[in-house]
Amino acid sequence: MEEKKITKDMAFFTALCLFMSAIEYAIPKPLPFIRIGLANLPIILALPIFSGKNYFFLVLLKIIGQGLISGTLFSYVFLFSFAGSFASAFVMWGLFQLFKKRKNLSCVGISLAGAMCNSLAQILVAKFFFFGDKVSLIAPILLWVSLISGLLLGIFTQYFTKKSSWYALVTKEET
Repeated sequence: MEEKKITKDMAFFTALCLFMSAIEYAIPKPLPFIRIGLANLPIILALPIFSGKNYFFLVLLKIIGQGLISGTLFSYVFLFSFAGSFASAFVMWGLFQLFKKRKNLSCVGISLAGAMCNSLAQILVAKFFFFGDKVSLIAPILLWVSLISGLLLGIFTQYFTKKSSWYALVTKEET
């Protein structure tokens, strides 16, 4: 992929991550740590578009951008975001690479795996750095929310990738 196209695509997907993150922060939450994961939509969509290096750079830009938007860039909350986002990105990237030739893993599977790994990483950070065994009180809620939000985001992403003429054009350019 030529450098100018990579830069343009990176700017677009980063902006989309930040836009989705801003929308998510505007949605009222029953508990402050509950996230729907809307900013992961562009991360899933970017899987067939970027090389590994560029994909993980996009994830880093998303994390930093979310920290700026939410005002948590220099707080302990950033550590949760960093751990969860990179854990989910590694799993989603790995699954995509493993199954892309066979095409037998859907966006739903990728989204579910990413959502669950995000929560598991955050639970581990909470356990080992902040709350110890008390994290078991919130872990079930976090995992259930991840399961539901990962499923819904995956269904939407699967539908979008099948119906979007823009996405078909963008991914066709990459093959």
